[in-house]
Amino acid sequence: MNSASHHRVIRRSPLATASSMGILLMLVQATALAAQDTDPTLSTVVVTGAGASEAQKSQKELKKVAGNTAVVDNREIERGRAANAEDVLALQPGVFAQATSGSSANKVSIRGSGLNTFYQGYVLGIKFLFDGLPLTGPGGTQEDMLDMQAVDHTDVLYGANAYLYSALSLGGAINFVSKTGRTDPGNYARFEAGSYGYQKAQLSTGGVVGDADYYVSILHNQRDGYQDHTSNKGQGLVANFGYVFNPKLETRFFVRYREETLTQGNTLTKYQLKHDPTSNTVPIGRKKDGSMLLGSKTTYTFDDNAKLEVGLGYNDYPLLNGWRYSPTPQDWRSKDINVTLRYLRTGDTLFGLPSDSSVTFSNTQAYLADVKSHSRVTGATQQKTDYTGSRDTVFSLGNELQLNDKTWLSSGLSLINIKRKADIQYTTSVNTSTFPNGVEYSETDLAPRLGLRYQLTPEFELFGNVSRSVDPPVTWQLGSTGTPYIRDVRPQKANTVEFGIRGGHGIFDGSLTVYRSWVQKELLSVVVRQATATQDQLVATSNGSPTIHQGIEAGLNALLWEGENGDSLSLRQAYTLNDFHYRNDSTFGDNQLPGLPRQVYQAELQYRQNGGFYAQLNARAASSYYVDFANTLSAPSYTLWGAKVGYEAPSNKWEVFVDARNLTNQRYATATNTAYDAKGQDSANFYPGDPFNVTTGVSFHF
Repeated sequence: MNSASHHRVIRRSPLATASSMGILLMLVQATALAAQDTDPTLSTVVVTGAGASEAQKSQKELKKVAGNTAVVDNREIERGRAANAEDVLALQPGVFAQATSGSSANKVSIRGSGLNTFYQGYVLGIKFLFDGLPLTGPGGTQEDMLDMQAVDHTDVLYGANAYLYSALSLGGAINFVSKTGRTDPGNYARFEAGSYGYQKAQLSTGGVVGDADYYVSILHNQRDGYQDHTSNKGQGLVANFGYVFNPKLETRFFVRYREETLTQGNTLTKYQLKHDPTSNTVPIGRKKDGSMLLGSKTTYTFDDNAKLEVGLGYNDYPLLNGWRYSPTPQDWRSKDINVTLRYLRTGDTLFGLPSDSSVTFSNTQAYLADVKSHSRVTGATQQKTDYTGSRDTVFSLGNELQLNDKTWLSSGLSLINIKRKADIQYTTSVNTSTFPNGVEYSETDLAPRLGLRYQLTPEFELFGNVSRSVDPPVTWQLGSTGTPYIRDVRPQKANTVEFGIRGGHGIFDGSLTVYRSWVQKELLSVVVRQATATQDQLVATSNGSPTIHQGIEAGLNALLWEGENGDSLSLRQAYTLNDFHYRNDSTFGDNQLPGLPRQVYQAELQYRQNGGFYAQLNARAASSYYVDFANTLSAPSYTLWGAKVGYEAPSNKWEVFVDARNLTNQRYATATNTAYDAKGQDSANFYPGDPFNVTTGVSFHF
């Protein structure tokens, strides 16, 4: 991006700035390893087939990846409020997840992916999937589907480590794995209620009948909201049906349906954030009349144990944007068809060495996608833009070669073809710019990767990789209804180097990852006009000059105490350092990129009794960060404290909890807009986070 002004900042490298209190605490604890006289096998998770949960099985598989990955057991999240992606992705280093207006519309970023996206719930730079079937399409990710209903566990794959899902984004992929009749048999009821009118009710049933299994869940949620006029409500259905034809062939059908009506609050100034945080003079109404994911996944196992997975999906995402309050409401239609193929071979030999291989293919096409705006006063159509035919196609080859007893070499090559089409078919405005009324292009690129794992000791493993990422713009980044022209925005590309160590000893286990990405044509968005009572917000996206994304992702878990009867005291910690900046931009020099905290530290101290009682104290601290490219205005830093107590009956038949957040009632910004040059003046770019709030819940298995 360019500007008439020039402003530079002095930066230090990530390693020089990592001396925060959180990382020091983790390093101090790590030095205690030498003094530990505990059997090191205590920190090892042994996975033994039938006794292992689905999350443990996934964790075992992802440890084979020569890069950073994580697995979140959603059952652990359900011991407290489980409303959105912020709840699920907490305590994951390198992952930023924050919600506004209490809805499932979250800002989610991994390693700075889509870091300055204007915040209306859309997530960029990450490929989201349910059960390996794409949720993300050429039009982006629909935020209403991130409601976390009926999810067994969540796989987080950073950057190029998501290659098995044909994901080439800078941020990688997040795969939500559904509960099934085999993992969650029986009947289940869950009720949550809390501050600001929050309510959530879920009923589910599942079981196995011969060679078939079924799972059905229904959900209702609602919230009055903290800001004025920010109520939201929704209901949804999740179902899947599986059938095992024989030991070699099985299939599963998936259905996800969601209706949602919500009103989001406008951004505030820093003064309002502190003195009038409930103000909402320009609410933003959004309505989903029936988002739907239909899919199937069939797996065939050959005689040599090679597997072929075939996935088919249909996604329908209708949206009425600005259905309340907006002077120009918009009717969005977005229907995708996707095909995924994965062929996996294990136990082969290559050059006389053990070898595993994979071939993957993914094609997601918008077969019907457009947006139409009209005047609220006259009802007349003002503009229609068509995106039909936009497509993302990825073909990948991968191999893991065991060089010796301690070393594994992984390699791969992906071919991606991106087609984008944006055409203004009708408008009442006059295009006086130099931009065209339509853009259509097809672009092909290669994305190689090379990784290495080395078993340093029986307990610790080193890993590293080099890779290339390709992020195509989502269709509406080229243009929608705010302007009578289309921008020729091209894919963002980056080369990334990543190194790390993971493992455990005694009472400790954790990981440390350092990465650096050289980004070209980064997709950068800026709010060029704030929403008013008579005009909608206007956002522009363009390809920026070269940038750097680099950082540190550190996690450390410790079993501080364990009683003879099974009682325990444990501590989880996660630290993230984000250093995202320009590389000698002609206007902004080496300025920091706005949109995400430079440092984030999270911790969770938990006491559990063998009898079922548990109590927890948690904290999240985030440093200040800029909200404009000129680096003249910043969001305030904050530290949030929370506490949770609950009881889980030994029979697992019922559970109750109380989850309290923001105990000190701090007023802070949970996310921000991105300005071009704020000139140091306070402006309305901050989304207020919830003050002190309490949620209580109860669940039953019957």
